[in-house]
Amino acid sequence: MDDLNALADEHLTAARASAHGRSAHRLLHEEPLRQTVIALTSGSALDEHNAPAAASLQVLRGRVRLTAASGDVELSAGGLQPIPQERHGLLALEDSVVLLTAVND
Repeated sequence: MDDLNALADEHLTAARASAHGRSAHRLLHEEPLRQTVIALTSGSALDEHNAPAAASLQVLRGRVRLTAASGDVELSAGGLQPIPQERHGLLALEDSVVLLTAVND
C-alpha cells in the first residue's frame, strides 16, 4: 500500500525541481479505475482537457481552482469535488497536491 503523505512530499519536491512545475504518479490502475497523485507548484496548471466518464478531485495539500465552462470551483486541503462532465482545467493557487480518481469507459 502506498503512503499518500510520503507521495505528496516526494512529488511536491519533484514539481518544485521541474521546469513545468508539476509531477505525477499513477497510484492505482485497475480498469476501469485509476488514481493519480498530481503535484503542482503555485501558478502551474493542467491545461483544459476532456473529462473521463466519472472522476473526483481530492486536495491533499494546498489550494487549487478547478476551471470549467459551468463555473470555477476553489478547493483547499481536505476538499473533495466531482469533476464536471465537460472540458476542464486545474490551476494551483499555491503549491498543491491532489488525488485524481477516475473511471474510464
